[in-house]
Amino acid sequence: MRVACQPKIAVRTVQDPSFEVIVVGGGVAGLGVAWELAQRGRRVRVLEGRHVGAGATWAAAGMLAPSAEIGFEELDLYALGRESLARWPVFARRLEAASGQSVGYRDDGTLVVADDRDSLRALRRLFDFQTDHGVPVEWLSGEEAVDLEPMLSPRLPAAIVAPGDHQVDNRAVLRALHRAALASGVDVREETPVSHIVPGADRPEVVLADGTTLDARAVVLAAGAWSASLGGLDPAPPVRGVKGQALALRLDPDRGLDLRHVVRGPDAYLVPKADGRLVVGATSEDGVPDTRVTGGGVFRLLEGAVAVVPGVEEMEFVETWAAHRPASRDHAPLLGQSAHPGVFYATGHYRHGVLLAPVTAEEVAAAVDRTLAGAPETAPVLAPFAPLRFPS
Repeated sequence: MRVACQPKIAVRTVQDPSFEVIVVGGGVAGLGVAWELAQRGRRVRVLEGRHVGAGATWAAAGMLAPSAEIGFEELDLYALGRESLARWPVFARRLEAASGQSVGYRDDGTLVVADDRDSLRALRRLFDFQTDHGVPVEWLSGEEAVDLEPMLSPRLPAAIVAPGDHQVDNRAVLRALHRAALASGVDVREETPVSHIVPGADRPEVVLADGTTLDARAVVLAAGAWSASLGGLDPAPPVRGVKGQALALRLDPDRGLDLRHVVRGPDAYLVPKADGRLVVGATSEDGVPDTRVTGGGVFRLLEGAVAVVPGVEEMEFVETWAAHRPASRDHAPLLGQSAHPGVFYATGHYRHGVLLAPVTAEEVAAAVDRTLAGAPETAPVLAPFAPLRFPS
């Protein structure tokens, strides 16, 4: 019997001194770090296995909502979110100037609402926690909430308004980052899957799926939910994919179907966009490897949306999608120098990749730049999120 053998892949090493840094991953984290490094005069190449933004960035809702999304055991992450939110206005202006296009930055605020007794108790606990920690929020009765956002259900008992929580159009941000990176001289290679990374203090290497080996002075791993699947890193980054399904409806102001604020209900969030879409998300499905959109997922999202904004029933259906969020063990990102020589992480952002885009881009780029200049240093803002916080 003849046994078929897999053909060996020829290994071809390419030493290209024209690029100092290789970034693996072409989402908001990877493109952001690459763009910032280019602004510092570094020569950068981005390797994206599919197309730019094929993962969580395109599927996100673009909420910049650290106050509304604060967790009871995530104070460090909240502080990082607040810091990144404070950087967003300048980051957006820089990005729009560099790319020549809008990123859809909006500062209308966020409403967190309850729709029954159980969710009202949870909302009160959240409000008490927020105010105890100095979060700028305000308690509203149901009537006050409807006065602020008329499409809300009149049956809602109460809401929290977070006026400082904003949003962007994540897809516009992605397009702008791609354009700005290219304009800054970044070499962006799409459809270039990476097999593994070979750490090295002098010149770490990136091995492509076709066997080609590229080297540089530093490698930034920003591959999102796929970060742990790359070979060569032992231990691998503790990042897993958590599936999320979402959908979009069409706002129709002429028929009174309009929202101004981001609305977070107990079972769904609703994010109005300048292009007329209303993004509704998102399921959270740990351990589900596929990206199928399911009837059950769509049903749960619509049910949660209608409970807080009944007019959703009258809106035109536009699209559905699913992707994997990159979640670390503690749901906080891994930012900065890893345990592997020459390899930096910008991954594991979970639900906060767009919110944390400015601080990730600026601080990880700064860390790489300082290391290449012979003066490695971890910025205090990144210290709680150092990849080394996890034992091997």
